[in-house]
Amino acid sequence: MLRDFVGPLVLLVLTPPSVIILWEACRYLDGSLRRLATLDGWAAVKAGVPSPSWSAAAVLLGFLLWEALLLRLLPGRLHRGPVTPDGARPEYRLNGVRAWLVTHAAFLGASYGLGWFSPGILYERFGELLITMCLGCLALCGLLYAKGRLRPSAADAGSGRNVVMDYFWGVELHPSVLGVDLKQLFNCRFGMMGWSLLVVSFAAYQHERLGHLTNALAVSVALQLVYILKFFVWERGYFSTLDMMHDRFGYYLCWGVTTWLPGVYTIAAQYLTAHPRQIPSWAAWTLLAVGLAAIGINYDADRQRQRTRDSGGTAMIWGRPAQVIQARYATGDGQSRQSLLLVSGWWGVARHFHYLPEMVLALAWSLPAGFGHLLPYVYPIFLGVLLVDRAGRDDRRCQDKYGAYWNEYRRRVRWRVVPRVY
Repeated sequence: MLRDFVGPLVLLVLTPPSVIILWEACRYLDGSLRRLATLDGWAAVKAGVPSPSWSAAAVLLGFLLWEALLLRLLPGRLHRGPVTPDGARPEYRLNGVRAWLVTHAAFLGASYGLGWFSPGILYERFGELLITMCLGCLALCGLLYAKGRLRPSAADAGSGRNVVMDYFWGVELHPSVLGVDLKQLFNCRFGMMGWSLLVVSFAAYQHERLGHLTNALAVSVALQLVYILKFFVWERGYFSTLDMMHDRFGYYLCWGVTTWLPGVYTIAAQYLTAHPRQIPSWAAWTLLAVGLAAIGINYDADRQRQRTRDSGGTAMIWGRPAQVIQARYATGDGQSRQSLLLVSGWWGVARHFHYLPEMVLALAWSLPAGFGHLLPYVYPIFLGVLLVDRAGRDDRRCQDKYGAYWNEYRRRVRWRVVPRVY
């Protein structure tokens, strides 16, 4: 009852206003969450609620169609994703890096080169865009629910226990429209690509206003851009994650990647754009080095697992043959299949080790904001809660899927995320 109805209902009610209030606290309350507890603070919040607009809707729809066209038309090899619980294998086009380059070249060319708009326009109109995305995606999630119930794309569609859970969690695992996988389009191309354009625009806005870019914002934006570009380099691996393989496409993912992601993941960059600050050079270089190291470790961990699977378990990990557990499982179509569970390299340190560098990275791009306010750390706090929940859900899913094989994996790799801690 709590997880299937009350919890989703509470999130549906609280998260839309929360993402707007966080933006307002950054823009109008000097980044102070404490002022939300005052009458003056709430008066400022009520007065500053942005209005949705048809022009913002046109920009967002145009961006979505642009990314859909790039996804379909740019060259890139086709990749068949992992087998779903019902035995299907979705297909994806791997052209994310090309799409990232073309998208940013188009944005910078249209703004700096042709002068069609200010490069800082996404920061200037972010509130308007954010609330338009929020409301538009609430409607979109309703359409996804109706499509899943009436015209599902595949046999993996399924209803939960109630309408609230179906709307929140989604009905379809891999919905598609006109041959475009909606998860890849919204999660990867709208959400992640939009995040990248936003922080570029934030940096451009500060440079326009100050005549230079502060090193605090430069470090934060640089780390986010490298992380996002790494995501597109690794996009093939993303299709093997919990989001793509097991989470259905409803409010949790769709609204999350279209509204929560741009509103919350960029919160440190929002704060540093509105509150310019210089930090000591040694601190800037240290945070940049730590963040880049975290990205490298995270990428290497994912690459170790992918190489092991691609090689059938014969890959070399840290100079030694990979240690694997050959786990057998059955899919919904009655077929017996096999997965390789890697128990060496980073995956011998912790079962979800790749979450640890994710947390270090989030702190590295938030710490340039200093310690005057809690607001810049909303994303690392949220990420910590999210990853603990994901680690638990993934463990339970793997236990159900692999049974005794997963028990053996847990015996050999004791820690979930942080060695000797959790």
